[in-house]
Amino acid sequence: QVQLVESGGGLVQPGGSLRLSCAASGVTLDYYAIGWFRQAPGKEREGVSCISSSDGSTYYADSVKGRFTISRDNAKNTVYLQMNSLRPEDTAVYYCAAGVPGKKIVVVTINHRSFPFGSWGQGTQVTVSS
Repeated sequence: QVQLVESGGGLVQPGGSLRLSCAASGVTLDYYAIGWFRQAPGKEREGVSCISSSDGSTYYADSVKGRFTISRDNAKNTVYLQMNSLRPEDTAVYYCAAGVPGKKIVVVTINHRSFPFGSWGQGTQVTVSS
């Protein structure tokens, strides 16, 4: 059974940084595309970033490009999202997702590229406020 657990969220001032972690069990992360998406109250789900399984290519939404970095530590079976220069509009619950098969599929779009995910975590809250 695939389990993804996010951590690292919290309250940070504008301009600050956070690093989110996504620890996986039941799946080897480097075999699948892994992505982050976020959802703020009253807003639609937004794809943030994704790292491919094949060559480690990374993809970012325009809204976070240059500020966020996705990376993968295969030895720890963990994916990270380093978030710098945070803005109030980054406030949301952030979810980690894996491109594994699943009964329910969430499709996340990042810059016109669609990524299907069959498993995701419970999310971690990120609040950017002074």
